[in-house]
Order: sequence, then C-alpha cells, then structure tokens
Amino acid sequence: MSSGSWTAYWTVGRRRGELRREPSVSAGHDEVLVRAVCSGISRGTELLVHAGEVPYEVADEMRAPFQVGEFPWPVKYGYLSVGVVEAGPSSLRGRRVFSLHPHQDHYVVPASAVTVIPEDVPNDRAVLAGAVETAINAIWDAAPRLGDRVAVIGAGMIGGIVAQLLTSFPLGRLQLVDINPARAGLAEALGLPLIAPQDAVGDCDLVLHCSASEAGLSRGLSLLGSEGELIELSWYGSRQPRVPLGATFHARRLAIRASQVGAVAAARRGRRTTADRLRLAFKLLADPVFDHFLTGHSPFPELPQTLERLYTERDDLCEVIDYE
Repeated sequence: MSSGSWTAYWTVGRRRGELRREPSVSAGHDEVLVRAVCSGISRGTELLVHAGEVPYEVADEMRAPFQVGEFPWPVKYGYLSVGVVEAGPSSLRGRRVFSLHPHQDHYVVPASAVTVIPEDVPNDRAVLAGAVETAINAIWDAAPRLGDRVAVIGAGMIGGIVAQLLTSFPLGRLQLVDINPARAGLAEALGLPLIAPQDAVGDCDLVLHCSASEAGLSRGLSLLGSEGELIELSWYGSRQPRVPLGATFHARRLAIRASQVGAVAAARRGRRTTADRLRLAFKLLADPVFDHFLTGHSPFPELPQTLERLYTERDDLCEVIDYE
C-alpha cells in the first residue's frame, strides 16, 4: 500500500484518543514500507500518556523513536509494532519484522529500524520484545550473584518477565510478590508461588521493584538485608511517591538504583548495543511460556475504547492490537 491514506492512533486529550487518516508515502532508498499485523500496548508508559501524566521535565527523554507530536497531546505514541515488509530492500521484502513504531496500519521507517522476527516466535508473542528488553536490562543492572536471595515486587508484565528470566539463575531464593491473588495463575505458569507482601521473607540481597506503588517500594526496602540493593523499574510519571528513608534505612546502608531501558545497562554498555539486547530478547521469546503474558486481543478500530478500558480496569498484562 503505497498510495492513498493510512490510519494511525493519536492521543488527543486526557484519556481520549482517536484514529486519524494520514497521507501515505512511498519507501525511499534504504527504507521499508511495513504493513502492521499487530501491536502491543505498553501498560505503564502508554497509560500515563493516555492520561496526560508525562512530566514536562522528562518529556524529551520519554519520546518514542517514531513519535509524532509533543506531550501531553496531540501525540502519536507507541513502540511495539509487528508487521510485514511490503517494499524495501530485497533481503527484507516479505519478512516479518518488529519496529519501535506507534500504532498505525502502515508506515515507512529506515531499514535499519526494523528487526527480523525469528521463525519460532509468533506475531503476538513478538510484541513482548520491548518488555523482555526491559527485563534483560534490569537484570544486567541488578547483576545477581550465585546463591542470592532475590524478591521481585509486582507480578505485572515487567515484574513477571523479570521473574521468568531469573528462574534460570542459580539463586538461593526467588520470590514473586504481589497483592493481587489473581496473579497466582501467572506465577504458577512460571513455576513460582505467588507470595503476598506480608508473607514475603526478608534478608534479601536484591529486590527488583515493579509495582509502581508506594506500598510496594516500602515493602521492597523492608525485605532487604543489610547493604542490600533495590532496583527500581517502576515509572511514576507525574506522581511523587514517598520513600521511607527513615528508621533503619541508613543504619542498614540500603541502596536504591534506577533501571531504565532507554540505554543499555552500564555493566554491559561497552560490549552490547541496543540491537544486541533486542536480538537476545527474541532468542528468549522462542519459549512458549511468554504466551501467558498475552491476556487479550482487540481490533485496531477499537483502540480508543481499548486504551480507556485498560486504564480503568488495570488488570490485564499485555493487550495485543490486531490489524487483520
């Protein structure tokens, strides 16, 4: 489809989006025309964009690679797109690819901006690549050691994937902690029990916090042993959570460190690129266990209503948007 118009999703107001027709363009030299097959909704960041809660101070840092417009709105945002190359270099034509592009049925991007999806990764599972990258980066940041006692706080999409990757490590103990008993099925699929916050065992070497809540952050710090470290994966947008730095925080010499997927973790930055990290994510996605993170499918024409539903319900993991 190289003539006529395409359809893209735009956030146009607080908790309000719409589908807009846009003029199509042809792929130029070293570009590809992609026909979208499905895309994924990044619950944390995209719901903050949906609500207009991206802080002005970090608006530039939070731009998606192919974002159009400025926060809060109108803005075309998103970064988990799977499609088929319809025009471009012969080596890519007809191949299934992943791109960090917003929700749109056709688009043109540089050929270097797409990653070929391995044959053993289905289309819908491929939209999880961004979340798996985030989890890989967090584990590189955390650097767990042999025999470590580790807790993951928050059994959502990111926390669950972090826990799944950590199951292959020779840890002394791994706890997946969440207040929602409905997450027990996911935990069971990962081969882990779901532990309520009050039942979690302390003296942890590492805590990876993914709940985006004050209570989860506080509980995570309380689970650390002396000189333990909490890796913060949650992004709070314009909220400013209280952090319990009183009581024994200083006496136990605890540490809090942020992990963010925008740059490769410092411990690997000299030897890995973002492309290397994405290839690793796709290698891991060959495992069907990741299908447990796909909790819903919705058609592209209903995306405005779907985002509002997800904002209201806040219980799904990854919603897949189908274009065909």
